[in-house]
Amino acid sequence: VFQKWVNREISNFDYLIQLNTMAGRTYNDLAQYPVFPWILRDYTSEELDLNNPAVFRDLSKPIGVVNEKNAKTVKEKYENFEDPLGMIDKFHYGTHYSNAAGVMHYLIRVEPFTTLHIQLQSGRFDCADRQFHSIPATWQALMDNPNDVKELIPEFFYFPEFLENQNGFNLGQLQMSKEMVNDVVLPKWAHSPEDFIYKHRKALESEYVSAHLHEWIDLIFGYKQRGPAAVEALNVFYYCTYEGAVDLDALTDEKERKALEGMINNFGQTPCQL
Repeated sequence: VFQKWVNREISNFDYLIQLNTMAGRTYNDLAQYPVFPWILRDYTSEELDLNNPAVFRDLSKPIGVVNEKNAKTVKEKYENFEDPLGMIDKFHYGTHYSNAAGVMHYLIRVEPFTTLHIQLQSGRFDCADRQFHSIPATWQALMDNPNDVKELIPEFFYFPEFLENQNGFNLGQLQMSKEMVNDVVLPKWAHSPEDFIYKHRKALESEYVSAHLHEWIDLIFGYKQRGPAAVEALNVFYYCTYEGAVDLDALTDEKERKALEGMINNFGQTPCQL
């Protein structure tokens, strides 16, 4: 697969899907859903210029520190973390770039994810301000908040329907602007959900991304996923998210085991290292 990708015989999209599959990710498990990268950082221009490197996200950095301003906070958090019981390793992020709640967050307008989201929120929609209502606003929130580190899901590159409220769900209204949450607000350069998907997919297959995608793959699936390289890259997540970090079979206490399983499912899971 790698050789085919290097020779440009398969697309970036196909390569990412295959890596996700090899690393144990699947559409059948929300806790291990396929992970895709944010690839752009320009969500405000009238036109999207894919020949300009400045429109792309820096793929060599975890999403939590793409904004240089956050790097200091993230570093300090890691260096100052002490677990009095000595069980929990230091980490940069207490949340994860891929978890079930994040998948439902993006896909809230489409069943069965709508129902799953409502179940997660004890029988109702989460408050409107926390819904996925705008792509530019979601990106801005990531840049402002080092604790929000959601990457994307594959649907952002092929499935325009998830950006439309075709079922007419009442998702509430935003507190500040009093605006109703309906279809997802698109970047200025996208004229419709289909246009967004077309341009976003084109960005994924662009020359810039083809030249830099391996840097992101190292962080998510490769050698910068754990160990000293991960520490240096500001890419260490809460210990429970790593494969093999917890031996559930060794836990004899049923309650403790259930609690840990719940935590692992909610926290998100780092893909198997390839």
